Amino acid sequence: MVGSSNVTLVGARRPGPVDGTGSPVRARGEGWLWAVAGVFTAAQLVLVRPGLGLGWDESVYVSQVSSDAPAAFFSAPRARGVSWLVAPVASWSSSTPLLRVFLAVLSGLALYLALRAWRGLFPVRVLAGAGALFATLWVTLFYGPQAMPNYWVAIGALLCVGCFLRAQADPGDRAARWGVGAGAALMAVMRPTDAVWVTLPLLLLLVCVPGRRRPRLLVALLVGLAGGAAPWVIEAYTAYGGLRQRLSDGSRVQGGLGWNLAVDDQLRSLGGRTLCRPCTGGAPDLTVTLWWYVLPVLAVLGLVVAVRARRAENTLVPLACAVTAAVPYLLLIGYAAPRFLLPAYALLFLVVADGLAHLVTGVGRTWRPVAATLLALVLAGHLAAQYSVLSRTVERTTASREKWTRTAAELHRLGVRPPCLLTGHEAIPVGFYARCSSGHTHGNNANTTRAEILGTAERIPVAALTAPGAAPPGYARDWPSHRSGRFDLYVAPAALRGGGE
Repeated sequence: MVGSSNVTLVGARRPGPVDGTGSPVRARGEGWLWAVAGVFTAAQLVLVRPGLGLGWDESVYVSQVSSDAPAAFFSAPRARGVSWLVAPVASWSSSTPLLRVFLAVLSGLALYLALRAWRGLFPVRVLAGAGALFATLWVTLFYGPQAMPNYWVAIGALLCVGCFLRAQADPGDRAARWGVGAGAALMAVMRPTDAVWVTLPLLLLLVCVPGRRRPRLLVALLVGLAGGAAPWVIEAYTAYGGLRQRLSDGSRVQGGLGWNLAVDDQLRSLGGRTLCRPCTGGAPDLTVTLWWYVLPVLAVLGLVVAVRARRAENTLVPLACAVTAAVPYLLLIGYAAPRFLLPAYALLFLVVADGLAHLVTGVGRTWRPVAATLLALVLAGHLAAQYSVLSRTVERTTASREKWTRTAAELHRLGVRPPCLLTGHEAIPVGFYARCSSGHTHGNNANTTRAEILGTAERIPVAALTAPGAAPPGYARDWPSHRSGRFDLYVAPAALRGGGE
């Protein structure tokens, strides 16, 4: 289908091309995409470890559908997509390794399908290269098997934008229109606001450019966005006081949306800081961040290549969507997490891979081996740096989550067993591990009051958690205290009478 810079439309109804040996190009291309997806899945299982415990945000999402853990407080910015994604496993099993394997396999399959949507828009070697570059980022590998929304927004973005370009080129391609709607719905059900930012260039193109107006395509895109966001909007009215209030609460939880230049924060987070809030300290070593500086240069190179090959739209559209996807996390939020930019990376690497391919094929035959060798060496160094960051991040994260496990065990020993309630410092993740409910009287996760906590302590075991040496909340000052690692545990006397040692 694609063997040179000339583009053959995926949706065109014509016999598939063959190579010099008579083998279908389509079949050969499928193999490359399957290989990328397969290696990505295997790398997750080997490098991230299926036994890695659930993180704070994961515990919130999984607890909504868990078979044995009470549902944690669901703050305004969150959407239910991740909970529904993990429900096939989490609704009947509490096995974290099983959930990790399920998500790793699912994420690999999703990457294949998302890349396949771009067949005919870029050469297959470019699609495979883009998938490999995206899949080997430490942040992609780390979050692929996690119960978090950002990777799935990236997959939805790839699917939506790729199918959009196919439908633009062939208005009769019904499958492409369905793909646009499905990709938009996937993004919206995971993170509605992200879906709007990613699709903004598509909406502008359909509405404002006369030669690109496709009413049926616009309907497919809007229906996908509306369908995916509908549960979030409905929940805004049933649980958060309306859509405006939920948006306002969501902005407050994220520190207040407005002009906040967070480029330097994102740069600092590349060293393995899964949440950079507050984002202090220096930037990681240049070997870790160099790819970030080179990315815009290669994107420009990819755009130049596309313009010369007379397929600029196939490059400009994903490039524009990558930029708008990154805008809120680079300019409007006062903190950083590397996972926020996964949708932008997924789209940007299509353009970058096109530019890299040109660096090798665009030189004369004599110099191609030299160019290929140099590029391979640079990419090998990049992969080594990514693996180093991933390894440190996994080690640090594992240690942190093991402390939650030990604290939960200590609480059980003290008599705080289900049904139970935890409050205070890191009560949400520790509560998930201990299979207790969690409650906060103030802050972004406020969902209870002092009176309710004291009343609950008369019926079931209750404990308040603080950082070592920190003062306990007023209602727990007279409760017996115990030290457990990085926590001081203040356990209501009723829990101790119930069987604690």
